[in-house]
Amino acid sequence: MGFATFFPTPLPHRGTPPTKSQSLNPFFPSSFIPVTIKPSRSQFHILFDSFNHNFVQELENCHEPVNGVYQTESPDPPQRVFIQDSPWILNDLLMKDIEEEKHNLLRRRQIQMETEALENMVEEYREIERQMREKNLIPNLPHVKALFLGWFDPLKEAIEAEQKSKRTKKHKAAFAPHIDSLPAAKLAVIVMHKLMALVSMEYHHAGCVLLVDAAVQIGMAVEQEVRIHNFLEKTRTRKSKKTEADREDCTDNDTQKLRKHVNGLIKRRRLKQVQMLLKEEECGPWGRDTQAKLGCRLIDLLIQTAFVHSPINQSADTPPDIRPAFRHRFKVISRNPEQKILKNYGVIECDPLILAGMDKSVKHMLMPYMPMLVPPKKWKGYENGGYLFLTSYIMRTHGSKKQQDVMKNVGRKQLRKVFEALDTLGSTKWRVNGRLLGVVEHLWAAGGNVAGLIDRKDVPIPERPPIEELKQIQEWKWSVRKAEKINLERHSLRCDTELKLSVAQKMKEEEGFHYPHNIDFRGRAYPMHSHLNHLSCDLCRGLLEFSEGRPLGKSGLHWLKIHLANLYAGGIEKLSYDERLAFVENHLRDIFDSADNPINGNRCHPTFGNFQIDRKLVKQTVMTSVYGVTFVGAREQMKRRLQEKGLINDEQLLFTAACYAAKVTLTALGEIFGAARVIMGWLGDCAKVITSENHPVSWTTPLGLPVIQPYCKTERHLIKTSLQFLALRREGNTVDAKKQRSAFPPNFIHSLDSSHMMMTALACRDAGLCFAGVHDSFWTHACDVEKMSHILREKFVELYNMPILENLLEGFETSHPRLAFPPVPERGDFDLGKVLESPYFFN
Repeated sequence: MGFATFFPTPLPHRGTPPTKSQSLNPFFPSSFIPVTIKPSRSQFHILFDSFNHNFVQELENCHEPVNGVYQTESPDPPQRVFIQDSPWILNDLLMKDIEEEKHNLLRRRQIQMETEALENMVEEYREIERQMREKNLIPNLPHVKALFLGWFDPLKEAIEAEQKSKRTKKHKAAFAPHIDSLPAAKLAVIVMHKLMALVSMEYHHAGCVLLVDAAVQIGMAVEQEVRIHNFLEKTRTRKSKKTEADREDCTDNDTQKLRKHVNGLIKRRRLKQVQMLLKEEECGPWGRDTQAKLGCRLIDLLIQTAFVHSPINQSADTPPDIRPAFRHRFKVISRNPEQKILKNYGVIECDPLILAGMDKSVKHMLMPYMPMLVPPKKWKGYENGGYLFLTSYIMRTHGSKKQQDVMKNVGRKQLRKVFEALDTLGSTKWRVNGRLLGVVEHLWAAGGNVAGLIDRKDVPIPERPPIEELKQIQEWKWSVRKAEKINLERHSLRCDTELKLSVAQKMKEEEGFHYPHNIDFRGRAYPMHSHLNHLSCDLCRGLLEFSEGRPLGKSGLHWLKIHLANLYAGGIEKLSYDERLAFVENHLRDIFDSADNPINGNRCHPTFGNFQIDRKLVKQTVMTSVYGVTFVGAREQMKRRLQEKGLINDEQLLFTAACYAAKVTLTALGEIFGAARVIMGWLGDCAKVITSENHPVSWTTPLGLPVIQPYCKTERHLIKTSLQFLALRREGNTVDAKKQRSAFPPNFIHSLDSSHMMMTALACRDAGLCFAGVHDSFWTHACDVEKMSHILREKFVELYNMPILENLLEGFETSHPRLAFPPVPERGDFDLGKVLESPYFFN
């Protein structure tokens, strides 16, 4: 359980009546005042004059479809209302008008952010070039911007040449499909920014990225922009055609019939059919093959046109050291850090000069998609909700066609509560804590390495020992590899920090913003903006706060102290509430010193408990025990946690300690979680029965969300691109029985956790509470923690009083009537009602 750690001064509620002095208005006598009340805007205009402003709002105002057609209520005629001695009502109406206009302004800005982002970036490069030509000067640009400016024009021209080439359609389809679907300048910006981001953020492969990953990512980014580009181009074309037709008073019969048909649809509120007219020419999804082919060709053109030159001073008679910025080659590596199997992969590798100084200017590579300035579109279907124009899917299926098909075909009524829960999470309004942002930026500029910030310096690379003894040379090589690995990780984390701070800087002046949410296949909710969000690290959570404050009050102060003790950790969070309160009271001077002087204070940090053995050390092993984690796996998990603490530097001692910790933890798990292991075994046995018939394990959560485990044997699929043959993997028809069985118990539990979170979110919404959730961590204002604590316990009891395992078995037997399943394990005798009185049920 958590809540925003900073509580701003409460703002007056916008609907609060003004004081008597504020309400006096010299233009209106204190008598009967005729006021014309305008109806809410629900009339659907034919969009072409103010399409961006009205279209999405109109569709959101529609009610449930009747016979497949969306309906809206007929607007009431304007009413004349006489008000006696109540100028407050006039002010209320004026306030509503102001609020509506403010919302419309934010909405227009949001639409521009989503639809004009790349155009603005293209214009920026053109403007810098223009200034250079006019003033004959080289601007003092950040490292990344200087690189982009040098690459932009040659790459744009190469793309234009490719678009105008006389190659056959068949040839283009084979190597560069859809390359002419966007202006060359936009394609140039996408490929530069996307490839640089992938290379700079990848710490595992040392300045390179797998070609297949880069190609697909770039192809996906282009497809996203093509959707927006085509959408806007169609509206602009139709607007111009309508204007021309009106001017010429067109008499063409077919055109007149079409216009009458459209106008008739609009008058009858047949908005769904009008919407379909706008989408009639829209093509379907491209697919991985098309994305990879286009991405490869664009990368190929960048390789041919992008160069860097060494800044080292050279003699005048020596030609400048100009080198390709990127190169394509094959490299023997593992695909990800968890795999120890080495294979030969095609990679795109950048020149070392590019990485130099990258982490100081990576914010200039940020693809400009921000949190939303207005509440997200309400979810109404698989790809209907979230951002206004950017493609938004309610579920992150990662290419699983089975899950996509189920989500597209499930009825809206069945998913109503899931939709509403995601809408509730998206309606929470956030803002940047400006004071804390200033503190973080100061610490970051000073070198980081404090308060969880990564060190901005690299660790030194050990020098080769003077004595050429085999053992010393081997130790030196190992220490060099370790130092290089640490530096690559630091580079990646520095880039990540810069991106997060960049988003905070862009949003710090906004009164508030929202995060559209979607779910993974288990139902867990995630913000769709990836950099600065409350599911991320402590840095992000510290920089964010609820936009609208609430008075703290006595109850809020009580819970604020407990929350502060929880954040201190080090064993304090496991003490009783009274002991946590006492800890805070005993350190008030230090707390106020940290608040008043966060940078130059005394930074007092009293130590409690054994910091070697804590919750973090054993958590991963405990959580992965349901996956059937082995001793070797547990030992490596423990070793990584002990390394992070930095208290054991000797490798042999570290290995011995990790072995001991893993052995003790696994033994304790077998003793403590006996009943849980029985249920886990039953779930695994059911999965074994289902996969024996080559079926994936599927179930429906208590809130109606259909879940299908996506684990199937992948099929290797070769495609020919302009750079190399790429081996794409796609979902096969044979399920991975081992993975289906081992993953089912944790996935099922996660789906129940997500149901509890969504039920709590809806109940908090109904109770008027601000709510945010991070899986099983629930947040609200400190003054409302007491109410939320009661709600979440009630919803937990409500959820687990359901016959969950019995319903699961019934679903299995209905879906697989020919299979025989083991009986449900016997229930224990625990009284769920005791949860309502349990003070530490949520900590």
